[in-house]
Amino acid sequence: MRPVRTVAGAPVAKSATPLVTYGLIALNILFFGITAAQAGSVVDNFRSELFLRWALVPTLVADGEWFRVIGSGFLHWGPLHLALNMFALYIVGIQLEPVLGRVRMLSIYLVSLIGGSAAGLLLEPVNTVGAGASGAVYGMFGAIAVTMFRLRMNPTQILVIIGINVLLSLSIPGVSLWVHLGGLLAGTSATLGVLFVPQWVGAKSQESARTIGWVSIGVVGLASAAAIAAAAMMIG
Repeated sequence: MRPVRTVAGAPVAKSATPLVTYGLIALNILFFGITAAQAGSVVDNFRSELFLRWALVPTLVADGEWFRVIGSGFLHWGPLHLALNMFALYIVGIQLEPVLGRVRMLSIYLVSLIGGSAAGLLLEPVNTVGAGASGAVYGMFGAIAVTMFRLRMNPTQILVIIGINVLLSLSIPGVSLWVHLGGLLAGTSATLGVLFVPQWVGAKSQESARTIGWVSIGVVGLASAAAIAAAAMMIG
């Protein structure tokens, strides 16, 4: 008997608990707690050793500290920044994870994070210090919008939320619009690859559709990595 699969080709999980969503939230809270403890302050946690070592600093990434591309996505500028991102991740993640499957959702989350970092490195001033899960969360916004189109649901609400958040990115000082848009583009593209590209290229089986989806995620990840490498060369 073939396993029951979601529209994304993922096996239907035996447990409905969104473990990836909860795990990502737990990791973000954990790293925030570490930075707060090191800094001796919840508000000024950015003064911690971990924050200084992981924050997205373009010149240091260009010097070979590539781990900052991902590590910066698990740091936050104070409790409000953390709370807003984790609330958004929770709301979107618990809806996405059952459809995409745990591994696909985690992959798209990470690709979105990398895509956001890539855009920040390419388009933000070199003296910028970046941190936060916002790029990845914007990728999840794009992913859920694509998923709603695929399921023939009305995407108006999520599109309005995306639009409002983009406007806020433009109006609030210190918020990185390019990181947000880079994450949004990466997450949207990767999810299109999972949910629509197999149909567009005429995949003839579920197995080939799943393969095309994974290849699509990989292509987005490679494109983001190439953008990071290009940014590093420009900065260096």
